[in-house]
Order: sequence, then structure tokens, then C-alpha cells
Amino acid sequence: MLDVAIRQMLGSFDLDIAFATENRGVIALFGRSGSGKTSVINAISGLRRPDAGHIRVDGVTYYDSRERIDIPVEKRRVGYVFQDARLFPHMKVLTNLEFGLRRVPEPERRIALGPVVELLGLSHLLDRRPRNLSGGEKQRVALGRALLSQPRILLMDEPMASLDAARKAEIMPYIERLRDELNIPIVLVSHAIDEVVRLATTLVLIAEGRVVASGPVGEVLGRLDIAATTGVQDVGAVLDLTVARHEEADGLTLLAFDGGTLAVPHLAVEPGRAVRLRVHARDVIVALEPPAGISVRNALKGRIVEFAEVGPASVDLRIAVGSAFLIARITRQAFRDLGLAPGREVFALVKGVAFDPELVASMRAPAVVDV
Repeated sequence: MLDVAIRQMLGSFDLDIAFATENRGVIALFGRSGSGKTSVINAISGLRRPDAGHIRVDGVTYYDSRERIDIPVEKRRVGYVFQDARLFPHMKVLTNLEFGLRRVPEPERRIALGPVVELLGLSHLLDRRPRNLSGGEKQRVALGRALLSQPRILLMDEPMASLDAARKAEIMPYIERLRDELNIPIVLVSHAIDEVVRLATTLVLIAEGRVVASGPVGEVLGRLDIAATTGVQDVGAVLDLTVARHEEADGLTLLAFDGGTLAVPHLAVEPGRAVRLRVHARDVIVALEPPAGISVRNALKGRIVEFAEVGPASVDLRIAVGSAFLIARITRQAFRDLGLAPGREVFALVKGVAFDPELVASMRAPAVVDV
């Protein structure tokens, strides 16, 4: 478990954070800029000392104000990747990587240089200096250096915030590989919804120095009350599905979950693989009867769980579909005329072309590697 309960006054800002999550995959600290996310990982790393509380990583107490425990930064076994790579400019890539390795006594080195170079695609960069690297390449080297410090936990403070769209697309798959192939928990600070949907296993939503919600990504993002907290107005739900089969003749892929099947444009993912989709509320149509004579192919039977008024003309519906949820945004007039209310059974219609294959997150169960 990652167990954090800390308080700290930062000028006039009162940080009072408490959450406990299973310490695996990617734990995303998500919220607006200035909400306190970076202060939390600085406390985990030891760069910032809280006024009170405790921090525990897999049963190891890093900090406990009551017990007067405060393990020094260098003994916490924490890897930290900052917004900017912070590589040593006078060192080649190889020497930067070896710096992380040299910090750890040889008997404690469980992650070797070679596998990290292969994992992050760095072999052709080893003789270069940082000034000759792109932003994405620098961040990959920073990831490698952090991994070679043999961390118990890897902290990433908005590692893609300074990258343009192309460099961000370049580095995302490497972070996915870290998540899927290494048994090292990652705490990712982000205010970008696309990063969270694609990478996170668990989501901790933070606003004004407090935890607003915590849990699986789909569960938290499927709530109706988070738009004001996150600033994300383009609301939508997250579904975890499995590739059932490909309909090659029609250029479609069928994705299955316990709420039914969705047809989406062809995905280059093999059958049986887990994928994650974000379904925008604007792309969900609500019907009282099974559809007939329309072009929409995806019709999922569900039940309205709750609703929330949005502005003067719209209503958001949270619809249970199997064990997952969808969100639909409809007009107040439609809500009234259809007699919609919690408990009402409906059909959620989703256009297959609403899904962008480039934004589908591929999720794999992590291989167990003893680190």
C-alpha cells in the first residue's frame, strides 16, 4: 500500500492530504494547477517535510511525526522524474544513466543497465550529450536514470508538460512499458485528462489541498460532480474492455465487457488484449426502446443512477451499464419529455466513429519482476 496522510501550511495554502491505495501500476494525482499535487510527491520523496502525519510505502515508514521518523532523501529509494529532465549537460547519455546506478551499492542493484537501455530505446543515444537530444529523448534518459537508482517507487512530476504533442506521443508508450513490464509503482502528477486515462491504474483527485475522490480511474471519472473540481468540461466516462474480435470486412473491432459489446474503428490490437476507452458524454444518445432503423450500431442497455443539471439547458445522466458507467449529456427538454429519472431503464447509443483509434489506451497486466 501507498499510505499518505500529511498536513502542511505552505504560506496561506493549507495542504491536508489523506489517501491509501494499492501500490501498483500508475497512481495518478490529478487536479488543477496549484491544487497541491507536486507538494505531495515532494513529501513522499523527502524533498519537503510535512508539519504532521505519516507516509508509508509497502510497510516502510518514510515519515511519521508522532514516531519522530523522517528517513533522509538518499535512503528512501525513490526515483524522481521532473518536468524538465535535469540531465548533467557535460555528461554523455551513458554517463548520466550510470550516475543513477553508482548511487546504489552493487549487492542492491536489481535493475541492470542493459535492460533499461532496451526498455527505453536508448541504445542509439548513449554517446550523445543532452544538448543533442529532443525533449522526449531527454525525458527517456531521465526515466532510465531514475530506474537505475533501484527505486521502491517512481515519482513523476508532469513529465510531459514541457513537450509538444509529437514528443508527448513519443514518450507515452515508454511510460506504458514501465507500467506494464516492471513491478515498480509509479506516482504520476498530471492535470491532463488524456494522460490520466491512458496511463493510470488508480486516480487520486486533488483540489485546493484536499483529496476529493480516490479509486479506479473509471469509477472516479464516471462521477458527475468532478467537472468543477478538475476544470474538465468535456465530461466522459472510462470503460475497460477486452478485444473480442476483428470484423476485417467492415474495418471494425468488437470490444466486450460485462455491459455488452462496442464496435469501434479497427484497432491494431490482438484479440484478448485489454483496452481502455474514454466515451464522451456528447457522443451518447439516450433512448427508451431498442433502436431500429438508425445507423448507430452500439446500443447498451443500462439504468439511470443519477443526474445533474448543467447550465441552463443541459442535464448529465450517469448510466450503469454492467459494472461500468456511461455519462450522457442531453437537453433539459429531452430529460423532461422522456420522463427520465434514477432507476429508469434506458438504452445508451454510442456512435462507433466517435472513437479515435489513436487515443485508445492499451492496457496489459504487469509482468512480475522482483525489484
